[in-house]
Amino acid sequence: MRVMVIGGGGREHAIVWALSKSDKVSKLYCAPGNAGIAALAECAPIPVSHFADQIQYVKDHAIDLVVVGPDDPLAAGIVDAHEEAGIPVFGPRKNAAEIEGSKIFMKKLLKDYNIPTAAYETFTDYDAALSYLRSQSAPIVIKADGLAAGKGVTVAATLEEAEAALRGMMVDKVFGEAGTQVVIEEFLEGQEMSILSFVDGETVRPMVAAQDHKPAYDGDKGPNTGGMGTYTPLPHIDPALIEDAIENIIKPTARAMVSEGRPFRGVLFAGLMITKTGVKTIEFNARMGDPETQVVLPRLKTDLLDIILAAVNGRLDQLEIEWSDEAAVCVIAASEGYPASYPKGRAISGIEEAEAAGALVFHAGTAEEDGQLVTAGGRVLGIVGRGADLEEARKKAYEALELIHFEGMHYRSDIAAKALV
Repeated sequence: MRVMVIGGGGREHAIVWALSKSDKVSKLYCAPGNAGIAALAECAPIPVSHFADQIQYVKDHAIDLVVVGPDDPLAAGIVDAHEEAGIPVFGPRKNAAEIEGSKIFMKKLLKDYNIPTAAYETFTDYDAALSYLRSQSAPIVIKADGLAAGKGVTVAATLEEAEAALRGMMVDKVFGEAGTQVVIEEFLEGQEMSILSFVDGETVRPMVAAQDHKPAYDGDKGPNTGGMGTYTPLPHIDPALIEDAIENIIKPTARAMVSEGRPFRGVLFAGLMITKTGVKTIEFNARMGDPETQVVLPRLKTDLLDIILAAVNGRLDQLEIEWSDEAAVCVIAASEGYPASYPKGRAISGIEEAEAAGALVFHAGTAEEDGQLVTAGGRVLGIVGRGADLEEARKKAYEALELIHFEGMHYRSDIAAKALV
């Protein structure tokens, strides 16, 4: 089969890498791709939002299947557009992708179907939101309703910080139209975990659980990012809690989407908090997580193409999925200044040495200029170490990271450390 992946980040590099291991894939394409993906797939310089150009490219190259990586095109209806053109595509339709595209829709769905989540209120009027906020206590969570590249959430330690976040979203429009409506939500305390699931209507096939590190700096300090590192498995979390999340949050949500006339087909990402009163939902995403994908897919033993085709053809219930027992740790090497403004075009070295040492290096924000690999994004690389346990995987990830260099590179030194305590 000829397969095209839509996107150009670390998640898409991991998807392309996993698909490249399938003996059923004869040719891989990626639009737009990046410098790392180009080693595995033919890259087409088509933006993720240009559906007509993608469809024409698919037809011109006799591509059999399209796999969508990022959230923005899903929310904009990329799956609907490709399906209307007769192209098999893996990902949720626009009406199902709203579970990520609108936090207000997601929270109402959970409330209507009694699925555990934090208490919340929604607002379209700034003054009403500010008045409500001033009646609450900190810490408290402010969320832009729409998509904001994973950065539209502020966990405010003080009401002053919460007011500043609210003003930024609703008045200053720092996230554009995404902040026209907001959710003000109860702060949940506990351990976070992420569970991604392959979903086909009411059929849910959960992947291995992972844990992300959102804040920019060690000790969970600093501003929220798109993710500074992940690891799997989670030996410090009771497997019964993972099972509880699958049975009482993820599967009921898939059934609820079917009941709402929005059957979900693709990857459903559950961001969860393990509180003193049980597991609760922080968020749902309508696609694979980034950087969760970079540690989850290396543990997948079943052919990823077989899983995708089973979901696309409504046969996911007939497929059992196997996972390895090994551990994986991903550390993100970020540009100086990230998640605020950052420079681009800085030369990168040491990737071949890191790969020779056994690491997987997934490119997130890279480009090639005059034959030199350079930085082209905030999150530049995801360095993945694998081992028999987390301690070994973590050691390999950081040893590989020491071989990689670019000016201003920064990363967290404590990824997965909490699981080893």
